[in-house]
Amino acid sequence: MTYWNEYVRFFTALFVILDPFAAIPVFLALTASYTQEERSRLVARTAITVCSVLLVSALFGESILTGLGTSLASFRVGGGLILVLMALVTLHGQGVREQADLTDRDAIAIVPLAIPLMAGPGAISTVIIETHRIATQSGHIFMVMGIIVLVSLILWMMLRLAVPIGRYMGNIGMNIMNRILGLILVAIGIEIMANGLKDLFPLLGQG
Repeated sequence: MTYWNEYVRFFTALFVILDPFAAIPVFLALTASYTQEERSRLVARTAITVCSVLLVSALFGESILTGLGTSLASFRVGGGLILVLMALVTLHGQGVREQADLTDRDAIAIVPLAIPLMAGPGAISTVIIETHRIATQSGHIFMVMGIIVLVSLILWMMLRLAVPIGRYMGNIGMNIMNRILGLILVAIGIEIMANGLKDLFPLLGQG
């Protein structure tokens, strides 16, 4: 049961970090002149890019950290801090806004929609940390990868429905949802930072 709770927490964290509710207004603004067919193609490319970046992070994240000479504990503290900062931005009603290269109408699927709006430092660090959180369990890496694929599918579905969702929820509804997700993200980020600090300074976990 403990492991399943961990996977539910990871699914929630990853969904909150990717935050499709924040991506929908950006997507609609950048694709205002697009046809429905162009939007559908863009959504597929965005979801595939997000999924690919996160899967690579799950498979090779540890090797990258080792090559950089960084410990997982330090990465947890840094990753948790990134999540808290992202949450504070969300709670203040600010969003990521990147200038897209509109000479290629499909380019915005990769930058800024997939990277860094969704598959940014927060999502990447969360995946790497989760991959090694309970790495001793058989099949853990496949569960992590399965959750990444599932969240990417949900992201694809929500972006496909971006126009009706944006129309139904309106600016007020989207802002309220982002505030709620921001509060959840703060709690998750602080927990990850606390675990990293305990690994760096074992005395903090005593008493």
